Amino acid sequence: MSLWRNSAVDGHAAENSSRQAGSITVTTTETPVEHLDVLVVGAGISGIGAGRYLKTSHPAKSFAILEARAASGGTWDLFRYPGIRSDSDLHTFGYEFKPWRDEESIASAPRILHYLRETIAENDLEAHIRFQHKVVGAQWSSEQARWRVDVENPDTGARHQLSARWIFSAGGYYRYDEGFTPHFEGRERFGGPIVHPQHWPEDLDHAGKKVLVIGSGATAVTIVPAMADTASHVTMLQRTPTYVMPVPKKDAVANIAGKLFGPERGYAIARRKNILQQRLIWSFCQRFPKAARKLIRYVNIKALPEGYPVDTHFNPPYDPWDQRLCAVPDGDLFKVIRRGDASVVTDQIETFTERGVRLASGAELEADIIITATGLNVQPFGGVPLVVDGQPVHLPDTIAYKGMMLSGVPNLAFAIGYTNSSWTLKIGLLCEHFCRLLTHMDRYGLDVCRPVPNDPEMPQRPFLDFGAGYIQRAVDQLPKQGDRMPWLTSLSYHSDVKLLRADDVTDPELRFSRVNARVEVAR
Repeated sequence: MSLWRNSAVDGHAAENSSRQAGSITVTTTETPVEHLDVLVVGAGISGIGAGRYLKTSHPAKSFAILEARAASGGTWDLFRYPGIRSDSDLHTFGYEFKPWRDEESIASAPRILHYLRETIAENDLEAHIRFQHKVVGAQWSSEQARWRVDVENPDTGARHQLSARWIFSAGGYYRYDEGFTPHFEGRERFGGPIVHPQHWPEDLDHAGKKVLVIGSGATAVTIVPAMADTASHVTMLQRTPTYVMPVPKKDAVANIAGKLFGPERGYAIARRKNILQQRLIWSFCQRFPKAARKLIRYVNIKALPEGYPVDTHFNPPYDPWDQRLCAVPDGDLFKVIRRGDASVVTDQIETFTERGVRLASGAELEADIIITATGLNVQPFGGVPLVVDGQPVHLPDTIAYKGMMLSGVPNLAFAIGYTNSSWTLKIGLLCEHFCRLLTHMDRYGLDVCRPVPNDPEMPQRPFLDFGAGYIQRAVDQLPKQGDRMPWLTSLSYHSDVKLLRADDVTDPELRFSRVNARVEVAR
């Protein structure tokens, strides 16, 4: 018996059908349901990239990019705090197919957003993006070989349904509507504004005021120098130090290569150079953590005022790259500290007060504005509940296949980038592999693709072996990874080039089937 009374396997069995923008709308006596080949969730950097790869590799396939918000760009449109920028160079954070032409390699959010929207325009993706379409549920039917997807308008609450052969989840890994803020004793006592960077008010005026930024990660080290130019003073209060390294805002080699060889070849050269550079730095930190720690300390000492207590404020208790290093373009954080416009305090908060915060040491930090740069709330798959043939999918019970699919879950791919280098490097490879997988299924008339471990007793560990607080808070909500390929979450671009680009898409642990055949097909 069909789970969906108003669906047809191929869109032929309905009483009436019509084509709309490459998709099929099936109409019966019940509510019409639009059918798509691929449903991409999220119109940020990953979803836009996925749309371009689909349009290029599979121009005949129908697809839509659903975006819960009213604008494209994801992170780069959502965050509006002062100084927001990338912490990776845009020659690797940008798409392989679209050269980054700006002379600034570490770029501000407006420049990145312009690049993303230019990508949309150049690839005619506007018609495929549907704004204020929030996915709130997805149910798979093996009988129909389709996903039924529940979609809601966040403003009106109105709901409708779509169906798709594949879902490509490109919504990132954190909640867009809520950042992470720990409990602060006495928070209600403070008389000034308390702002989380994820919800920055447009009218916040910090000119001439004392600003306290709580946190030590990438957001905090971005906000501090950006606000220090006009605030009377900015204090960064951290419980634990972070490794901070200055990087050039402009990549001289990339800019020269662009002038000598043109934008296309110059971009390719810069990209290869930076991929290698990222890998060498990460490998050096992993193999020689003591030497890496000494080198970072030396760089920090040279950048900070003479006699500055580096070991108090810039000496983390963990090894380099156990958590992500914070990059500061042209050493801007160190410059405002040298000028005396900003300072760093390493201590713990005992309580908020009417005038600021009192620390465990007994000292009190006065502030007119407090910024809680305390991180993100991880939310895998946008918090969308997945159901396969009536059975809810419990993510911690699944294992990630090639870092892009889930064991036992058919026709679902997802995009999670690297944590130790540029996010988009992996996204591009995943999109390529996904499109090659679709080509294989088309060639052999296959409808269903489902990863299944051959060894059900395979040892498992967390999907992301990463010490960042936002990951550790959510590690028990995430899928697992195995102890062997293809069930390992690779952190190596060069390994993934072989796995995702060069190797065959077929695998003994990837099962294919046809909707009209109950036996699985090995290809």
